[in-house]
Amino acid sequence: MSLINGLPAHVLLVHIVVVLVPLTALALVVAALWPRAAQRLGPLLPLLALIALVSVPLTTQAGEWLEQHVNNDALVRRHTEMGDGLLPWVLGLFVLAAVVWWAARSAPAEPGRGGRMRWSAAPVRIVVGVLSLAVAVGAVVDVYRIGDSGAKAAWHDTVSKTATGTDDGS
Repeated sequence: MSLINGLPAHVLLVHIVVVLVPLTALALVVAALWPRAAQRLGPLLPLLALIALVSVPLTTQAGEWLEQHVNNDALVRRHTEMGDGLLPWVLGLFVLAAVVWWAARSAPAEPGRGGRMRWSAAPVRIVVGVLSLAVAVGAVVDVYRIGDSGAKAAWHDTVSKTATGTDDGS
């Protein structure tokens, strides 16, 4: 994928990653720590994670195309290298989202708890919750770092620190 309506595809696709990865991370943590939320989210959680997972290699591939069409620069190379590290985090989000969804949907009602549902035994839930939190934080931090490096690569020589035009509204 190279261009969409004349714009580099990476510039457009990156917005999907920047929105969906943190949203998926938040939904995963909430669902992993709160079984009722996992049941309410249902298949939306793994579907959201799947879309985020698919968007990462598409965005990376579009970014590699773009890298070949801009000036060779250390900031661009750094951004490209960092971008390659996001896929394992988002794969982890997807796997954990699938586990949380599967456990929530296959859990029977817990008798004597006011009809509340439980999706797993407490030790398993704790492990999944801790893993979900760790992977979610890692994914969000990585998205932030990659985005920051991309913004620096794109804008480092294009914006003046002082105003260059007039402020008369014309």
